[in-house]
Amino acid sequence: MKLSNKQKKHLKGLAHSLKPVVLLGQNGLTEGVLAEIENALNFHELIKVKIATDDREVKQLIIDAIVRETEALNIAKIGHIVVLFRQSDNKKIELPRK
Repeated sequence: MKLSNKQKKHLKGLAHSLKPVVLLGQNGLTEGVLAEIENALNFHELIKVKIATDDREVKQLIIDAIVRETEALNIAKIGHIVVLFRQSDNKKIELPRK
């Protein structure tokens, strides 16, 4: 799924008031954390995940792995927070036209 800049901007605006629903701890990206991200994406469609590491390369590898495993879109990355979006069958979030 490709999003236009207008759609990404809309999602960033919606994500602004959200709190992180999944926090990655010292154990990093485990099967349990991935399952939790899957559940949150299925329920909310738009989520924030907090990645507690100061190493930029490790953080990017974790984000890439999450996006690959969940088939979600990386909307934004701000500090330790990444915003993910994956539309469910119910389409809870209405995207603007391209």
